Amino acid sequence: MSTTASPTPTLLRRSNTWPWAVAATAFVSLMCAAGFRAAPGVLIDPLHMEFGWSHGEISAAVSVNLVLNGVISPFAAALMERFGMRRVVSGGLLLVAAGSGLTVFVDAPWQLVMLWGVCIGVGTGATALAFVATVTGRWFVSHRGLVSGVLTAAQSAGGLVFLPLMAWLATSHGWRPASLVVTAGALLVVPLVLFVLRDHPSDVGTVALGADPAAPAPVATRPAGGAVRHALAVLREASRTRVFWLLAGSFAICGATTVGLVNTHFVPAAHDHGMPETTAAGLLAVVGIFDVAGTVASGWFTDRIDPRKLLVAYYLLRGASLVVLPILLGPAATPPIWAFIVFYGLDWVATVPPTVTLAREHFGEKAPVVFGWVFASHQVGSAIAAVGAGVLRDTTGSYTSAWLTAGSLCALAAVLALLIPRWASPS
Repeated sequence: MSTTASPTPTLLRRSNTWPWAVAATAFVSLMCAAGFRAAPGVLIDPLHMEFGWSHGEISAAVSVNLVLNGVISPFAAALMERFGMRRVVSGGLLLVAAGSGLTVFVDAPWQLVMLWGVCIGVGTGATALAFVATVTGRWFVSHRGLVSGVLTAAQSAGGLVFLPLMAWLATSHGWRPASLVVTAGALLVVPLVLFVLRDHPSDVGTVALGADPAAPAPVATRPAGGAVRHALAVLREASRTRVFWLLAGSFAICGATTVGLVNTHFVPAAHDHGMPETTAAGLLAVVGIFDVAGTVASGWFTDRIDPRKLLVAYYLLRGASLVVLPILLGPAATPPIWAFIVFYGLDWVATVPPTVTLAREHFGEKAPVVFGWVFASHQVGSAIAAVGAGVLRDTTGSYTSAWLTAGSLCALAAVLALLIPRWASPS
């Protein structure tokens, strides 16, 4: 007769409960951090009208934010390995709150760069998509693709929650109350992170969802030589592979054609065509609604379909929608523009679950930090598009060339995704 004890019902119940509690806390944290990333689209015109700053000057602050948001991400992933997710995420949220709150006192472009760019860029970098890779890698064995999709959708949910409110506040009461909404949201989430978020299943005597309760728990190790050295060492190793550059290149285009261009410039572009800012902000929020559905569905598909094929489809469909956007924009929300909003929303960040999966397949346990560097390329692409589109608008008086360039880049991203090897042994 076997003497091995079966897992207790209590452990089985806790193993099913804690991963979802951690995922829910991560969702709320990501959603609130994303609230500020939704702000520039509705604050560009109010800042321009009050201070006379050009679209290019304001977009430069957004670009600094996007670059730091990406560059900090791999170091944040390494810091999570060394100091824990709770400390890093709560610290990031406090930086978001401080930067957004102090923005109400700015009166020069360089101050906007320091607060929007540096302070909030670092804060949101601590709660960026590398955080998603860390949570799913530690707390989930089954449903990883689905959970990656749900957590990625939190970025859009942040816009969905904050964007209409900020647009209304900016129009009715000025841009300063809109900025303070982000501060309040970030501060409210910090206690939840401190009380609920846990670093490893073993911290609460349970296992990752889908893991064998009888198997030895993975040993949590801290990176040797410090988080910065570890992040740089992972980059050196990953950058020697073709897969890393294909992932980074395609994801840079992803950032350029979403956060950098559409999230930052859709509202002022629609306003150029006579559409009220509140209407345009509402349309952008609807993108967030359909993005939640599209990203969750993408996670489900990623668990079942070749991630490369998904990326090819996503980039080609996105490119086609951006190419036709200039002829759809007008003073009213007509059925064609609604069709774009629905179509584009389903595709917005559906690229994340398959990209995370490919990083995990090729880089194994180092995937969170590797994906942090891939996400850094995403944000560099976002920053280039944010400032580039602003400069094009200032020099040509139109966003048309920006939309067409983005559509062409999406075709290139599809090619890069197709070149990624499908199967490889994790390192």
